[in-house]
Amino acid sequence: MSRFWHPRVAGLTPYVPGEQPKLGRALTKLNTNENPYPPSPKVLDAIRAATNDSLRLYPEPTSSELRQAIADYYRVAREQVFVGNGSDEVLAFVFQSLFRADAPLLFPDISYSFYPVYAALYEVPTEVVPLNQDFAIDLADYRRSNGGIIFPNPNAPTGMLLALDAIEALLKDNTDSVVVVDEAYIDFGGESAIGLVNRYPNLLVTQSFSKSRSLAGLRLGFAIGHVDLIDALVRIKDSFNSYPIDRLASAGGIAAIQDAVHFEQTRQQVIASREEVVAGLQAFGFEVLPSAANFVFVRHPQHDAARLMQALRDEAVIVRHFNKPRIDQFLRITIGTPQENAALLSAVKTALA
Repeated sequence: MSRFWHPRVAGLTPYVPGEQPKLGRALTKLNTNENPYPPSPKVLDAIRAATNDSLRLYPEPTSSELRQAIADYYRVAREQVFVGNGSDEVLAFVFQSLFRADAPLLFPDISYSFYPVYAALYEVPTEVVPLNQDFAIDLADYRRSNGGIIFPNPNAPTGMLLALDAIEALLKDNTDSVVVVDEAYIDFGGESAIGLVNRYPNLLVTQSFSKSRSLAGLRLGFAIGHVDLIDALVRIKDSFNSYPIDRLASAGGIAAIQDAVHFEQTRQQVIASREEVVAGLQAFGFEVLPSAANFVFVRHPQHDAARLMQALRDEAVIVRHFNKPRIDQFLRITIGTPQENAALLSAVKTALA
């Protein structure tokens, strides 16, 4: 700790991302929920076309073309769309602009681990709401005084999905604070809450290009909601960085959202592979939580999760272990290509022997 630090810095526990192994030994990387399939060829073409002399100029600060493409896809007005440098940046702006300081922000105890980091960084009071005994979010537990509500759907790291009617029931009861539905994984098995934003002015839905559109390396996310909520995010953005979306990311994002055929093909491949992985793991005796994401959350009744993770790594397969209360015996495993999934199941067989 440096004597020059702001006091806030010393109290932070930063988010720890999944391991990104260095080049070298061939590894089956199933630990960070990246899409196993490449982005649309149209994305690569668009980025190449945008790689020209225009890079000497600042990008258009409102990202109007990208926002219009997203608006067209989701059938909302462009003014209802906000874009940021990854959905993590969008969420950071949400924490700064939309959650009240006079009541606690509510989010699940087992959830995206960036939420408590942002809450500490931006001094947002919080109250964690435990998942039920089946590791599901029970929205009845959120019907209490609050300064905002945020949860992923599907949840992470569990992968479990909330039905849209349950979310709408919460919105009907919770009208005095913002409800944020973080839909990073919604395309792998759920119904988006974006269709509700015109009925509930306190609903904000965030999504990412990182997962279902295979653009984790491009860093692009967005939010859709009532124009008043979007205006708040814009005010924060323009007080922080007027140009968060560069020309290449904008070009790639537009091409990705417009290539519905590639999106649907790769999405369905991941969903089909997920069901095969679930069946394979269950055959080895694993308990697998119901997943609507591009990963599964599993535990084995006879094997310690941390040791099993290391045994899989010894077989050149990387998965993720969260050493946290209630879930320290679970592993989160990303769905890969058929070849990667076969390598996983082969490694599991060896590790359990």
